[in-house]
Amino acid sequence: MDIFKLKQNNTTVKTELNAALTTFLAILYIVPINALILSDAGMPKEALLVATALITILATIFNGLWANTPVALSTGMGLNVYFTYSMVIGMQIPWQTALGAIFISSAIFTILSFTNFRLWIIKNIPLDLRCAISAGIGAFICFIGLSKMGLIVASPATKVAIGNISDPKVLVGVIGIIFMILFWTLKLRGGFVLAIAVTSIGAWIFGIYETPKEIISIPVSIAPIFGELDILSALKISLLPAVLTLFVTHLFDSIGTLTGVGNRANLFTHADGEKKLAKNLESDAIAGMGGAIIGTSTIITCVESASGVEAGGRTGLTAVFIGVFFIFTLFFLPLFGSIPANAIYPVLVMVGILMFSELGKINYKDPAICVSTFLTVILMPLTYSITIGLSVGFISYFIIKLALRKWEDLNLGVSTLAIISLFAFIASSAPNLFKSIIGG
Repeated sequence: MDIFKLKQNNTTVKTELNAALTTFLAILYIVPINALILSDAGMPKEALLVATALITILATIFNGLWANTPVALSTGMGLNVYFTYSMVIGMQIPWQTALGAIFISSAIFTILSFTNFRLWIIKNIPLDLRCAISAGIGAFICFIGLSKMGLIVASPATKVAIGNISDPKVLVGVIGIIFMILFWTLKLRGGFVLAIAVTSIGAWIFGIYETPKEIISIPVSIAPIFGELDILSALKISLLPAVLTLFVTHLFDSIGTLTGVGNRANLFTHADGEKKLAKNLESDAIAGMGGAIIGTSTIITCVESASGVEAGGRTGLTAVFIGVFFIFTLFFLPLFGSIPANAIYPVLVMVGILMFSELGKINYKDPAICVSTFLTVILMPLTYSITIGLSVGFISYFIIKLALRKWEDLNLGVSTLAIISLFAFIASSAPNLFKSIIGG
């Protein structure tokens, strides 16, 4: 155990094991919900269940051994939504090509993770904009969760309206949200998983959804999605905005999560703190490429790792234990596959709420921040596009700072992202114009 430096980090095997169990219960929901979201992209749900569990095992154990931090890695809740509903459904990109785009963006992230670029981003991009992006994705995720469970429906008169709550399946979703919020408020360990379990059992008992025919089985093959990524098609210039959106969102998400989790446990404040942060970003980026090969959306550092940190996790041994716990999930996939969709979608609502809380950290007295934050957050759900919300946010920030002649705030990082955002916005809202600009 010396490789984890337990004594140096004032922890024990027992403490690390307890922390791992806490994080495991907190992120267990990712396996069924990621499979559910990506299956909407036309990918086989059974293979996705195995692939999600498998990449979580490999990525988390790798991070524990490589970075020696108590952090779990798995599919990102915002990025899997972007993959399915913005790229595959919205932009009509084949899921194989979308996986290729994830591989490319993760490869770029990997290369830059071994340079000082990550520190350059942290120093040059305003924290307020990073918080706005997180909140915007939270609003988008929540909207998708509410609409998928039927609580919000399309309306020709008002665009959106409240759904039919008398529908038993919609009612399952409403009850799921109530349990989800209640258990989170009470700070119950594994509250998300417990809420899904209680809601599912109720739906099965009352015959609203079909009960599982089996609980345990041998894992199915991931052959239908393994190695199916199409990198060549993803290299088309027209997909540049999507690749950049994946890259920027992945980068901000990882930096933001690691900064937040790290602050709670002082993981990166010691002499080797910066080295640990760098290694964690490296494993995060490398796992992203691995995820694309296995057949899942972008892999990120799980914000739920904070629960394990609160329980005393301080080293990579916690991450290794988390990975070992996830091995057992591979044999309970029939159970995961039979969980009612409306018992899972409330998780998106709760995750959206938690991400939306980032708005509390923003300085609204700054006109540029106030406007860009609002546009970022409101446009992501209204346009059903993370790309448009993110790009309009950076563009508006740049324009207002320019008008106010706040030259000190228009550093190279902000200016570069504003230019990239302009191209991303044009490509998303006026693809023909974008093609003419690039000569396509």
